[in-house]
Amino acid sequence: MNTIDSPLFGMSQRLPPSNIQAEQALLGALLANNKAYERVSEFLIADHFADPIHGRIFQAISRRIEAGQLADAVTLKAEFEHAGVLEEVGGTAYLTQLLSAMVGIINAGDYGRVVYDTWLRRQLIDLGETVVNNAFGTSTDLDGVQQIEAAEQALFDLAADGGSTGGFITFERALIDAIHSAEQAFKRAGHVTGLSTGLRDLDSKMGGLHPSDLIILAGRPGMGKTALATKIAFGAAKAIMTDARAADPNAVPKQSVAIFSLEMSAEQLATRLLSEEARVSGDRIRRGDIGQKDFDKFVQVSREIAALPIQIDDTPAITMSALRTRCRRLKRTKGLALVIVDYLQLMRPAAGTKPENRVLEISMITQGLKALAKELAVPVMALSQLSRQVENREDKRPQLADLRESGSIEQDADAVMFVYRDEYYLEQKMPKEIAYEGSSDKFQAAMEDWQQRMAKAHNRADLIIAKQRHGPTGTIPLLFEGEFTRFGDLDLIHSDPDYAH
Repeated sequence: MNTIDSPLFGMSQRLPPSNIQAEQALLGALLANNKAYERVSEFLIADHFADPIHGRIFQAISRRIEAGQLADAVTLKAEFEHAGVLEEVGGTAYLTQLLSAMVGIINAGDYGRVVYDTWLRRQLIDLGETVVNNAFGTSTDLDGVQQIEAAEQALFDLAADGGSTGGFITFERALIDAIHSAEQAFKRAGHVTGLSTGLRDLDSKMGGLHPSDLIILAGRPGMGKTALATKIAFGAAKAIMTDARAADPNAVPKQSVAIFSLEMSAEQLATRLLSEEARVSGDRIRRGDIGQKDFDKFVQVSREIAALPIQIDDTPAITMSALRTRCRRLKRTKGLALVIVDYLQLMRPAAGTKPENRVLEISMITQGLKALAKELAVPVMALSQLSRQVENREDKRPQLADLRESGSIEQDADAVMFVYRDEYYLEQKMPKEIAYEGSSDKFQAAMEDWQQRMAKAHNRADLIIAKQRHGPTGTIPLLFEGEFTRFGDLDLIHSDPDYAH
């Protein structure tokens, strides 16, 4: 292939974008009127200038203005002279020349943004060059998929560090938003401000799931974390559908629920949802041990729930950067109302990062999930395993200290919930006759006591809200049907005639 005809060769001959005239005009404006600095100080730093001399001059101007001192051609000349670098920045003649290139204070912000924009595009070119070089094989550490993730992470970092458009929001604006949320809660059934979970008592305690919140749902294996998370996903999706079709029965929901299932496949998760709704045992579905009546019900329920706005991603060991990219894409294409990650410890940090230990790795993931919740303004629910120390205690009810790598998880989360089923542990404590050495009376008494406790715990689960930044903590009793791994509201009083188990 002819080297000159290569597109890469042509690209390498192009000069990186810069605007030296804009840099000179901006520096002139700053030297002539220090008030112009207020228009660029929030987003511009010395490294953004293409000419390193201009960057050095800007840094000196910034330092003097922020120290409350005058920064003009005279004071800068004295400072550079004292540091022995006057000639390096072009001497007195160049400082005077900058003054002649000055623009008005009104235009200083516009010129500052031109300088910033050209810097941003230079960073993109550097990033693109790195991607090309890695793709040609200069980096042997990363395979193709990891290179994509590393590139996504680099782009995200550039957007987060360099593309921020944040700033102050007036208190009046914040108050209007708060009143709007309160009004929505007042008008909505159940007075829920956030996204409904489909669980009455949980909605009552938390007011639904709120944008920008990171919620941790934790428990030991066998407690039903995934079942509860899918119930919440299902409840949220139904609430989205109901809101969308309130005015138009044929409306397509403009938001969706994203489930990242790192442990179960999409098919297994769909089977579980079908089992819950159709009330047909998932185990019997897998074995094909169902009659025609059950199968017909199965098909009918699948048609009813097929339109629910739920998106499932079952990529194993997904990285934080890949998850972030997919959530952004989903929000852009189909809208996003809730993200569920099952579960935290199976995730990997962003490609290209190598944390020193597991605690730091989990910390990076939880911080990333919290940042994602804030960036996309959606609640993020992450499931988490509990450490085995729970099993060593007489009281098996989980506590915040039981969270694996608990410091970072507890710190970053807005709410921490534990799912606990006493029935699970009681089953393991069934009295054995051999332990009573032939004393049938003692064995009988122990068995009766165990049966009473089992009857009390049967089909019951506790959702323990151990931390809630914006509301009360406490325990919510829930119904749990083990056959269908299904959670629901627990009606302790049976006062509702419409309530059916």
